[in-house]
Amino acid sequence: MLTRRSALALALAVIAAPARAATAPTLGEDGLYHFDWYLESFLDLKDDIDTATKNGKRLAIMWGLKGCPSCRHMHEVHLVDPAIQDYVKTNFDIVHLNVIGAREVTDFDGAKLGEKAFSQRYGIRFTPTIQFMPESAEGLAAKPPFEREVARMAGLLEPPEFLAMFRYVKEKGYEKELFPDWLKRRGS
Repeated sequence: MLTRRSALALALAVIAAPARAATAPTLGEDGLYHFDWYLESFLDLKDDIDTATKNGKRLAIMWGLKGCPSCRHMHEVHLVDPAIQDYVKTNFDIVHLNVIGAREVTDFDGAKLGEKAFSQRYGIRFTPTIQFMPESAEGLAAKPPFEREVARMAGLLEPPEFLAMFRYVKEKGYEKELFPDWLKRRGS
């Protein structure tokens, strides 16, 4: 039985409890920042989309580069914000690739390319860049690389717009309008 005193103590404990802290990034041997919640992948993108979809998530490919100040800022400011981190890790599987890396990636059409060649195939020009993939890999092999993603964040947006871009993809705003129009309409 809950007494007034125990109810008051419980309420005060909840109020006094610190907000759930976001996890911090680590700097990997490859010079890229990583979170423990990033997808550990065999870098087969079709399998990664299938896995994300089965888990009720979307696949996003994040491109980074050793020494990139914007990549560092994104990991140390944007992605440690508890609201941003919680939304992204709840709704997205993130595959983090190195724009000049050598790990082999299997593309949707079965092509096996090193990260650097893969980034060139998709026209990744700067870091950070985040590619947002559709919910299914069906039909992607027949499309040219630039038509495989549903949205792209090229460069680093301010935190509110950064989070809004993830919401835009999750809510499938890309099916109706471009991100700037969606953002303006939402007043975000």
